[in-house]
Amino acid sequence: MENLIVIVLLGAALAGFVQGLSGSNFGLVAMAVWAWLLDPTLTGPLIVCGSLTGQLLALRSLRQGFNRQLLLPMLAGGLLGVPLGVALLHLLDPTLFRLGVGVLLLVWCPLMLFSRELPRIAWGGRGVNAGVGVVGGVMGGLGGLTGPAPVLWAALKGWGRDTQRSVIQGFNLSMHLLTMAVYLVSGTITTEALSLFPLVIVAVLGPTLIGLRLYRRFSDQGFRRVLLSLLSLSGLILVVLSLARLL
Repeated sequence: MENLIVIVLLGAALAGFVQGLSGSNFGLVAMAVWAWLLDPTLTGPLIVCGSLTGQLLALRSLRQGFNRQLLLPMLAGGLLGVPLGVALLHLLDPTLFRLGVGVLLLVWCPLMLFSRELPRIAWGGRGVNAGVGVVGGVMGGLGGLTGPAPVLWAALKGWGRDTQRSVIQGFNLSMHLLTMAVYLVSGTITTEALSLFPLVIVAVLGPTLIGLRLYRRFSDQGFRRVLLSLLSLSGLILVVLSLARLL
């Protein structure tokens, strides 16, 4: 039991710091620590609990760069994508899905990170933003990975640092609220998960606030590098965890 508590606290603290810094990636970081000891049915609710706590702490930062025209279509797509992703859980192997996402991130993000100039996409309006939201929602429903799709799209569109963060954070917050509602309705949250929620919340508070403070010191270029580096690391983690489970 003591080992379980230590692992839960460590994963929540590390993930909270990363989420405070980047506005996303809580699930990927927490999964890297928790997946080796926690049952998947326990990991999901804990990730949603911790991510929601961090997102609510950073709620004030949504006002900087907030763009309703960019966020609302993405939310509409996400509301459609999350139930679709949950339905696909019965048809697709979640481990193979995570492996595919990990390989994509591990190949594409370093290319974007080390290129001198990112390719810029000038086309795409509300319909495309909604499509990105659908992809993010499906990925969230399948494996809790709501962040990568909007992060990559924001980087390719060349949105400013504050706009990227507000859209990504607003999208993740909304999708996690929807996921938590589904968990409550479906009875996914067990008594053990409820007993660990306070530990996760306490562990997230301090590191998230530290990450938020450090975020303000980054330039637009520095913030882009942080996001792409975190996504590259997340891709590596997904590949390693998926291969370990498959083997």
